[in-house]
Amino acid sequence: MTEEEAKRRFFILQFTRLFAVIMVALGAANVAGKLLPDLSPMLGYVLLVVGAADFFIAPIILKRMWQKPPQ
Repeated sequence: MTEEEAKRRFFILQFTRLFAVIMVALGAANVAGKLLPDLSPMLGYVLLVVGAADFFIAPIILKRMWQKPPQ
């Protein structure tokens, strides 16, 4: 793996985690009624769960995908 490819993968991992944290924060704000209170808190719960799953599972999936040799 080249240094450029390693930098690209690092950026992708960090962006994925940042996006997940933003989803969790938006979900928490929706549940608290601070963000889009017209929408039901169910949207907030969905964002919380999807964001948490994305934070922990997406890097594992990316790692496995990158370990496979190109066919």
